[in-house]
Amino acid sequence: MANVVVVGAQWGDEGKGKIVDWLSERADVIARFQGGHNAGHTLVIDGAVYKLHALPSGVVRGGKLSVIGNGVVLDPWHLMKEIATIRAQGVDITPDTLMIAENTPLILPIHGELDRAREEAASKGTKIGTTGRGIGPAYEDKVGRRSVRVADLADAATLEARVDRALQHHDPLRKGLGIDPVDRDSLIAQLKEIAAEILPFSAPVWKVLNEKRKAGKRILFEGAQGALLDIDFGTYPFVTSSNVIAGQAATGVGIGPGSIDFVLGIVKAYTTRVGEGPFPSELHDGDGQRLGERGHEFGTTTGRKRRCGWFDACLVRQTCATSGVNGISLTKLDVLDGFETLKICTGYELDGERVDYLPTAADAQARCTPIYEEMPGWSESTEGARSWADLPANAIKYVRRVEELIDCPVALLSTSPERDDTILVTDPFAD
Repeated sequence: MANVVVVGAQWGDEGKGKIVDWLSERADVIARFQGGHNAGHTLVIDGAVYKLHALPSGVVRGGKLSVIGNGVVLDPWHLMKEIATIRAQGVDITPDTLMIAENTPLILPIHGELDRAREEAASKGTKIGTTGRGIGPAYEDKVGRRSVRVADLADAATLEARVDRALQHHDPLRKGLGIDPVDRDSLIAQLKEIAAEILPFSAPVWKVLNEKRKAGKRILFEGAQGALLDIDFGTYPFVTSSNVIAGQAATGVGIGPGSIDFVLGIVKAYTTRVGEGPFPSELHDGDGQRLGERGHEFGTTTGRKRRCGWFDACLVRQTCATSGVNGISLTKLDVLDGFETLKICTGYELDGERVDYLPTAADAQARCTPIYEEMPGWSESTEGARSWADLPANAIKYVRRVEELIDCPVALLSTSPERDDTILVTDPFAD
């Protein structure tokens, strides 16, 4: 049976939540493999709106196993609040439907404090645009081998030793930033209190998923953010603190890379970005404002207004390569309804020469100007279309041109936030 990885192929906010929910109906397991609660997915099901940040999108589907993998950094207090919220909406979440990897690193209150203090101390032009939720510092502690992990909550002595090791690093940092030392006893007490709520969900996820795979179960791997925020292949340093590209799906849950059968890249029909960093096709005119208003471009997690611009085929071609994308899901096509002329960025001009990828160096990225190809728009509505026959001819031409420019076929086409307003071209779960 096919196992599918879903990744954002732009700067995030591409509509992964809806697509994962659409696919999860036919999956047996939905596994979140990286990121933290700085990302947000909005699902609209039968008129009900679910806003998820830490929970996998599959939790709203009955009869599915949802998994938070070790590639995630987890705020346990936020998770329990989110579970309570979703339960209040009538969704049953139990240790039988949700598992958390035992080796998942925890986001502690000290991580958020450090995150916000650093951003406030950064000079203009050096701010990363972090959400301040502690994701970056939590990943730093993971790499620095000083994380408190889910399994540590089960033993008081181990927990205290882990906290002490973390504070040897954090207290000097806090002093340099003018923050009071950590109240060790209070932090340990908070962790012991939340342990009783978190530990029932703890499991050897790598073992469970390998057993599921051998039993022929379909696994859907869900990432957060987008490939252009990847710590290695994104627009560094304006990136997230984890690997976002599809290869992380295997490492982030403990399953072999050969178990991945199809990579689906989620792509908006235009481009958006939240926070700081380069954005070659960004618009500062009426067209950009129109895209933002029609697309309701405000972050699910932060509420921050997203920057908007024309579709950048050069960037998507690049992310399709780094994630090995087999097909894309093109979302929000309906936002382009009514534009007389549409533009697609096909490359960049850099110091008088044309380049067909975004350079790695930040100063070179800043000097890149987009090269556009124009296409006629359409006046008809595509909202709610569920077949190619429902689409205007110019909309179909636009989709086909996108496929050519990114060198990757469209597998799914989304025409509204409703899960059923989707045109299936290629089934990612096909055997």
